Amino acid sequence: MRPSGTLPQVTPIRRILTDLPVSVDPYADARAALEPLRSRILPGARIAVTAGSRGIHDLVPVVKAAVDWLRDAGAAPFVIPAMGSHGGATADGQREMLEGLGITPETVGCPIEATMETVVVGALDDGTEVHHDAIAAKADGVLLVNRIKPHTDFRGPIESGIAKILAIGLGNHLGAASLHAGGIPSLGANIEAAARLVVAQGKILGGLAILENAHEQTASVELLTADGIGEAAENALLQRASSLLGRLPFDELDVLVVDELGKDKSGAGMDTNVIGRCWVHGIPEFESPSIAAISVHSLSPASHGNASGLGLADVIPARLLEQIDLRASYVNALTSGAGGARRSRLPMVMEDDEAAVLAAVTMCGRRHWSELRLARIKDTLSPNELMVTPALLTEAAERFDLEITGTARDLTPAGRLGPWSET
Repeated sequence: MRPSGTLPQVTPIRRILTDLPVSVDPYADARAALEPLRSRILPGARIAVTAGSRGIHDLVPVVKAAVDWLRDAGAAPFVIPAMGSHGGATADGQREMLEGLGITPETVGCPIEATMETVVVGALDDGTEVHHDAIAAKADGVLLVNRIKPHTDFRGPIESGIAKILAIGLGNHLGAASLHAGGIPSLGANIEAAARLVVAQGKILGGLAILENAHEQTASVELLTADGIGEAAENALLQRASSLLGRLPFDELDVLVVDELGKDKSGAGMDTNVIGRCWVHGIPEFESPSIAAISVHSLSPASHGNASGLGLADVIPARLLEQIDLRASYVNALTSGAGGARRSRLPMVMEDDEAAVLAAVTMCGRRHWSELRLARIKDTLSPNELMVTPALLTEAAERFDLEITGTARDLTPAGRLGPWSET
């Protein structure tokens, strides 16, 4: 059954953000941040540099800066994937994902080594084994690189950042599954404890922490020393990152139309901090934003078929089904434990984009569509560029932080989402 009705037109708007911190040269900033480590670099030391988190704007220049700095300091650097079970939990799959992120031997100037093998470095108080990448364990040192930001699954003093890429990312499939198995409410504390256990092995040099502003630009690159990983120093960086996070400019929406979901957008496919949905057993839901229905319309190519988080949506068009690799998606969901239970469900499937949006509108609880509060965004990394219906446009016109950037147009001409540009 195809839902009926006529969708209101939408108008492009943009959130005006001023005085945002921005790094003019992330490559140079990363090199400068590493200088305090120079005395720890021994000639010829094999140093592993991590890469793996998706959606980091300046990942390639920061990783290349780390590689170049280490080589200039006399070391023999190489890159290793640090992405838990992603890439189908295979070494080749993770190499392919790194290539999709722009990380290749040519772009960063060093070899890439990958394995799914791990060594057990200890256990948590409850007996949970802590795994560590076998290649990293044999290296003379490890330099972690990751963005610090609020996690999509839980709240705590340490969320998504250096401790996470150490405990989860370099834990590979076995380590990620082991730490997630206790449930999401305990995940934050497990990450902290596991990271400290690995640091205690003495090979972690520290971490290059990337902070991004609300425009997805690098705000700063900071060195987190090994003794600060999972500690107060990392929490301080998390607080800064949280204050810079991009968010939707409206607290209440009837429908949110999301062009693209993907692992390069968020570990949950869509950033739960942006859409206001967590949907993990044992974790309280967000107070805002409140969104009645969400439609998602495509899966990013960089996800390589991994549709983790698709269950956060309510409706999708049928063409999205053709983009899904169920094995990659389910490996990720099973590794996530409680974090994958509800989020791996299949939303309602409609025949095309227009039908998907009509279904979302039909189910949002708004009787009079002239009052419909609908917004469209490209993805949750870009919540400041929107298309909105007249009800939201009226509100936007009265706000100093929002500006109208185009003219009204149909949301789904010929059944498909229309282009963002008027040209």
